[in-house]
Amino acid sequence: MKIKGPLITATFVDRPNRFITIIKIKNKLYQSHLPDPGRLKELLLPGATLLVRPAPDGSNRKTKYSTVMVEYNGKLISLVSTFPNQFVRKSLEKKEFIFLNDLTFIRSEIPIKNHRIDFLLKNKKGIPFYLEVKSVTFVENGIAQFPDAITKRGLRHVLLLKQLKNEGAEAGVLFVCQRSDANLFQPMASRDPAFSNALYDAYIHGVRVWCITLNIKKTAITFNKEIPVNLMKF
Repeated sequence: MKIKGPLITATFVDRPNRFITIIKIKNKLYQSHLPDPGRLKELLLPGATLLVRPAPDGSNRKTKYSTVMVEYNGKLISLVSTFPNQFVRKSLEKKEFIFLNDLTFIRSEIPIKNHRIDFLLKNKKGIPFYLEVKSVTFVENGIAQFPDAITKRGLRHVLLLKQLKNEGAEAGVLFVCQRSDANLFQPMASRDPAFSNALYDAYIHGVRVWCITLNIKKTAITFNKEIPVNLMKF
């Protein structure tokens, strides 16, 4: 997946709220929109190198830039929480995921039961398969973890997927790690035990769970690998 440019280098200074970063470019400070509302405290450290995108010419935005990537331990990590859905859609349309090759992509953004699920697919028998995608940026000691903050929305999605499975559909969650340095995924129970336990419960009731890692470059995002998933009841 190509990344829209141009991206320019900036330095992280501060984060006054979830959606704003203060950045420095050529010794001048600017406000930059942050598309990922997660905690990100282990990534957004003072002095960290960022890649940011200037706002379009003529834009009425209050922020002059959008924060797109951060450099951490010599590698780029995406900070755009919508990239995984864009990447997954393109991959589904091209049948590039081996673990989903027996499913056919139907459409995205499916309203159901007062919620919205990311993707609708169907298996060879015509049974609908509902797929939810979650963006992951936290990795520690090679273990990718989600969520890094309490997610009531994520909890509702997992409970819905379990319900859909119990009603005869198929369902799954695909965690997309927007970095390449993870070798295992597990829910972050220390931050959100309710989500972690709900995910485990959904899994033992037949909801599928996968995690993939991505290669993040300045100009493109590509598939890296599928990694094992460690689920347990906390």
